[in-house]
Amino acid sequence: MEVRVRFAPSPTGYLHVGGARTALFNWLFARKHGGKFILRIEDTDTERSSRESEQSIMNDLKWLGLYWDEGPDCGGNYGPYRQSERLNLYKKYAYELVERGHAYFAVYDKDDPKKLLYTTTKEPTDGNPFTVVFKVPENRKVAFQDMLKGEIEFSTEHMDDFIILKSNGFPVYNFAVVVDDHLMNITHVLRGEDHISNTPKQILLYEAFGWTPPKFMHIPLILGADRTPLSKRHGATAVEHFRREGYLSKALVNYLAILGWSVEEEIFDYQEKIKDFEPDQISNKNVVFDYQKLEWLNGKHLRALGVEKLESELKSWMEFVGVNEKIPNSVALICREKVNTLKQLYEFAIPFLREDFEYEQEYIEKFLSKPEAEIILEKSLAAFESLQTLSIENVEQTLRSIAAELGFGTNKVFQTVRGAVLGRLVTPGLFESITVLGRDRTISRLNRTLKLLKNLRSGA
Repeated sequence: MEVRVRFAPSPTGYLHVGGARTALFNWLFARKHGGKFILRIEDTDTERSSRESEQSIMNDLKWLGLYWDEGPDCGGNYGPYRQSERLNLYKKYAYELVERGHAYFAVYDKDDPKKLLYTTTKEPTDGNPFTVVFKVPENRKVAFQDMLKGEIEFSTEHMDDFIILKSNGFPVYNFAVVVDDHLMNITHVLRGEDHISNTPKQILLYEAFGWTPPKFMHIPLILGADRTPLSKRHGATAVEHFRREGYLSKALVNYLAILGWSVEEEIFDYQEKIKDFEPDQISNKNVVFDYQKLEWLNGKHLRALGVEKLESELKSWMEFVGVNEKIPNSVALICREKVNTLKQLYEFAIPFLREDFEYEQEYIEKFLSKPEAEIILEKSLAAFESLQTLSIENVEQTLRSIAAELGFGTNKVFQTVRGAVLGRLVTPGLFESITVLGRDRTISRLNRTLKLLKNLRSGA
């Protein structure tokens, strides 16, 4: 039997990291078994659903590398299945349940849509709006074997009949899901545990049709630091936010994978872990989203990138956020050692890219305004003018010699020069930075800073 799973978001907003993790676990399960991963857009909420949201969700899935395997052909690419394009199917199967004696029509007053006029097993023709309602069997035990939680049992004792087809022709969630999962031959449903309460209704529908339900697995939710379900009040939760902030897709997927999946190592390429994925390795305990841990892990992935891949990731991110600048590889490589995201890398690199960078006030107050700043800068300028080429070794030797000659601590000399050439006190390694800047730009920046210093002292 071919494994077939699905990810079925509602296009009423952004792709939440919790949804992305659900998609990931389904994708990994399908890939592990050589099966199919299907994307289905559940857009029956006509007021809140939008194509913009749908496109955003698909863009995020593609960015994460979670491509789906089938769907309507859209010019050589698979589009998603959309429930809004399957309304005739839902009507057909809702009416079939009426014929089987498992559902009925509920007719409402057209002048007062909340007022129920009567119920019937024949399709109404009097012009009043009507719904199709499923008949819940009385005093039934509904049980299913959850792949993660074991046997779960419900009773129909406190369960009311429920609408399956609304008066506007759109299906309700539980009904559409059952019809779609059956027709798409879904074998396993891996989803958040907030769907447990939906499962008994779905099983009753499967039974009414005489269909075999898929295997269910309900995964604990991702929580915020206060142990409540992760939401905006805890911080950003949209996949697109993390993309915009310069996180690597592989790092974000890596982090989502270890939120509940027990694996030996913490840092890995999820494409290489497909063979190791087993649903029974997923924890049955809730997990907390740790923003600092994600950033740390992203930094590890960032520093492990080869030169060409780093260049490619930077270019893609800058295009995505609309930044039109080029960061030389030599700059990117030294900047990434002290940052964790592409956005931080870009901001760290700005003094290397622009000659009109601003000086931090902290640098001016702590170093440039001190009496010894002028002699340090003048000695440094003369020393670099005498060097024909720069290397990390001779830059370090030059600055240490100046400190020794003037009798100043190396920190005072290094920080005075650092701020002079980059405008900041926190930068990549000073010797590497000056080497990357080169002799001419270093001399130009020392001259610029000396001019600023003289202007500060003259009050200009």
